[in-house]
Amino acid sequence: MPLPGRIFAGDEELGKKDDDHRRTDGTIPVSAWSWTRWPVAPRVRRRRLFVVFILGLVIYVFFKNIPSDLGPVAHRIDTRVPGQTFGGMPLAIPKILSRKPPHPEGQTESEKHYFNGQIKFYKLASSLHGIARTMGYREKNKNVLFAAASLQSASRLIPMACEMSRWDRNAVHFAFMGRDDLPISDIQVLNGVGPDCDVYWHDARPDYTEWSTKARMELSVTSGLGHIHSFMHPQAYIIDDNEDSFFVKSIRSKGFETGKPIIELPSNAVQRMMWITRLDHGSLQAWHKSYVEILIHAPTESSGSIIRLLESIEEADYFGSRRPHITIELPPDIDPPTSLFLQNFVWPPLDPSGSPHVSQVTLRHRIPRHQVGSEEASVRFVESFYSARPHDSHVLVLSPQVQLSPLYYHYLFYNILEYAHAAYSSNEERRNLMGISLDLPSRSLDDQKPFSPPPSKPDSHASASADPAPPPPFLWQAPNSNAALYFGDKWAEFHSFLSSRILAQHTRQPHRPRLISPKYPSWTEYLLELMRARGYTLLYPNLPSDALATVHTELYHPPEESPAPLSPDDSGPQPLNPNEPFTVDPASPPPIQPPPAEKPPLSSPLLTLLPHEGDLPDLSTLPLLTHIGAPTDTLAAKLTAAEFAEAFQQSIGGCKSGTYIPPALMNADDLFCFDVNDADDNAEDMPEEGSAEGRGQKALPVSPAETLAERREITREFLAHLARQGGGTEGAKEGG
Repeated sequence: MPLPGRIFAGDEELGKKDDDHRRTDGTIPVSAWSWTRWPVAPRVRRRRLFVVFILGLVIYVFFKNIPSDLGPVAHRIDTRVPGQTFGGMPLAIPKILSRKPPHPEGQTESEKHYFNGQIKFYKLASSLHGIARTMGYREKNKNVLFAAASLQSASRLIPMACEMSRWDRNAVHFAFMGRDDLPISDIQVLNGVGPDCDVYWHDARPDYTEWSTKARMELSVTSGLGHIHSFMHPQAYIIDDNEDSFFVKSIRSKGFETGKPIIELPSNAVQRMMWITRLDHGSLQAWHKSYVEILIHAPTESSGSIIRLLESIEEADYFGSRRPHITIELPPDIDPPTSLFLQNFVWPPLDPSGSPHVSQVTLRHRIPRHQVGSEEASVRFVESFYSARPHDSHVLVLSPQVQLSPLYYHYLFYNILEYAHAAYSSNEERRNLMGISLDLPSRSLDDQKPFSPPPSKPDSHASASADPAPPPPFLWQAPNSNAALYFGDKWAEFHSFLSSRILAQHTRQPHRPRLISPKYPSWTEYLLELMRARGYTLLYPNLPSDALATVHTELYHPPEESPAPLSPDDSGPQPLNPNEPFTVDPASPPPIQPPPAEKPPLSSPLLTLLPHEGDLPDLSTLPLLTHIGAPTDTLAAKLTAAEFAEAFQQSIGGCKSGTYIPPALMNADDLFCFDVNDADDNAEDMPEEGSAEGRGQKALPVSPAETLAERREITREFLAHLARQGGGTEGAKEGG
């Protein structure tokens, strides 16, 4: 299309140029297209200068008064405060969905849960984006998630979440994932949440949550947990055991997918299980890994004792966890009451829901009737348990004369999780801990004198009128056969030690005096040798005698391998006295006595029994006793163990001076040296695999500069140096 020749083609007058209208009066015309710059230029310049001055003043005042302690942006956004804004704008603008969604065609208006549309989380993104400080993007972190779908469950879990945050060992989160549309701020007010509750709150409820179908709620829980896992990576999930089915199904599936434990707390957890708030994320991760097996040795004519023990095990509180497996060593002759009780003994108890029952009881009936020796009795008892997972499965040794407290499993599980799986526990102290005792002995190991536990240390900061500090638990280098748990890896090492120890006893027939009274089983003597050679200790509670386990001595039976002392009445028949009155035949049955009153269950929770509000102390701070009950310290105990191991290697193990065998995990062959000829000469008594050569262990010759004595001196100097570095020179001098 051709362009027009003129701009104003329709009007010739408008298209005329100014040169057609020149003035003839000599004045200069003012053109309509010219700029009148000179009259307005000074005014525009003054305005610009004024604006620049004002902007400069504002910038100066801003930089002069800017705060210097704000920190990163992620640290200035705290999702623990609902409705927080940043820069005057809300972190997320939740969409208010107060109207009911329309009913789909074909459904009646009376249907309450009908909506099955697309799932949207309007309030979850803001809280998840504000937890960067918790390092949730890492697989390993400190995050622990409490989750609830109902208001009743939330009211039971919120106090525990706040209490856990008070101890500051985990980054505690709480997520709401149910149907109730009550705002989080109102839920906090209803449950008395104050500013000291340092918990991250997350609203993971979908839109139209009140009218959503069960399938939509189940999918929303799964999707919400997926978002939470991406931002948080929780190390453990804690829920209530009385929740909606859609919530439980989804969160169990998520826990199985991520490999994280789902801890389902009973309804009385606030009163009974507040000790869980003292555990860190490492301990909570091992909630479903740790397992306890019970081992009971029943002597002859002990029906009353074994029945009382099994009843106390049955009445204990296991807070919904897996019940321990029970192995009972029965004598050749079983008492009729014991046989009748075992016929009706169902363990674990039947599930009221009708789920399949799997028995967790194993009976081992001994066949030989002859008098057994200490070696045979020890081997038979120790080989009754061997763990396939030594680091997770442990054995609880119980004597029939013990009656357990209803809270015994709380105490054991709490200590196992804290001292065996805590993220911040010391590996050195944990390595020397052999187990946990439930019994506080009243006599020394040799039964020659009463035993007094170490008292509590005085607090220099406490006032004179203040109550004395409760006595702490203590570490004692002494085994316990009444009621004690032994870690699975240490029990496996005891298997290795006992195998080589019996081989050495058959090969060289060494003589060592017995240090433990014959009233205790003979296997404790072998275990004491291992504990002294390794420096292992047992954790003993410093609580009242009946707090965790009660030992009844009225029905005491000595070990079957211990010879019964000869009484004066056994010298032969005495002559009859004609003036002696007739008495009742001793063989006649005693009169029927009324059954003893059942021991009432312990009403106090575990935390009220333990000192320091139930906070378990670090092992390195606990009092340490030698096997004779003398106080010592860690450095001196290490030196004493090294000296005993050296003497044991030469006197029992058959090692020559200057030989060294590297220690192995869960193995005690480094304490013994066997020649091939010795193993061949005793092949009839000992199997070939029992020798050190059969297990691949050989005595390695070392140079004269690396003899045991010189290594001991080097170790002594090194430990003394560590003591000087840590301020423990006095302990090093005592150990030297």
